[in-house]
Amino acid sequence: MPNWNKDTFIEDMRKNCSREIAKIGVSIIDFAEKNGDELSWGRGNDHGTLTYRCGSDIGSVPLFHMTSNGQLNLQINFMRSKEIPPMVLRDMVIKLESNFLRDYNEIDYPSDIFEPMDEMFHTQSQVDKFIKTMEGCTYRLKQ
Repeated sequence: MPNWNKDTFIEDMRKNCSREIAKIGVSIIDFAEKNGDELSWGRGNDHGTLTYRCGSDIGSVPLFHMTSNGQLNLQINFMRSKEIPPMVLRDMVIKLESNFLRDYNEIDYPSDIFEPMDEMFHTQSQVDKFIKTMEGCTYRLKQ
């Protein structure tokens, strides 16, 4: 399946993930379609990939990647390497740390990795807070 789209991505996610994770994935896709400046779908054969990007003064910035096998990659360290306003990045990191009860500082989170969504999201509140965090970051980067 060389070119992914929303329908093939969701179909593959429903096949490879639990119903709860697939539902979370659909919520994130819906958010991404409404708020993202640029969504790109992967071209791999094993699983689909969605990249969410938003516009900023430095150009299009990816905030996260999601795979159809239920993984999420937060682009925190990538954004640290760009000229993102420190207040935007700090706000995003603080909100993600409190939501997922993890440390995303440069020592404990030295590289952006794909993490299983079933280990990140345990409640609908966490999904909602993640989406609100990405929405806030998108809004602030566009200012």
